[in-house]
Amino acid sequence: MRYRVMRLMVLFDLPMTTSKNRRNYRQFRKTLIQEGFFMMQYSVYVRVCADSKAAQAIERRLARLVPTDSLVQTVMMTEKQYQNMHFIAGEPSQDVLNSAARTVII
Repeated sequence: MRYRVMRLMVLFDLPMTTSKNRRNYRQFRKTLIQEGFFMMQYSVYVRVCADSKAAQAIERRLARLVPTDSLVQTVMMTEKQYQNMHFIAGEPSQDVLNSAARTVII
């Protein structure tokens, strides 16, 4: 079986007007971190997945936890597409979490 390493990017916009909204934001963000996502930018989180089926399974789990009054989008891309990202301003993170070196398939 051949694996095609994928990246799953989650982009979200959750309201922060009430205490309930803020609690929902904190719970959703905590869930993303527990699922293995790391913060790329505010409200943009990324995770490495073994293949597209694994990424789809994570999408389904997240869909059950999304607050109803929010906007959450996902983008699935190959590792090669992710590594070809261009930085127009700012510097890429040198953290091992954001590198292809982190990817280990057993």
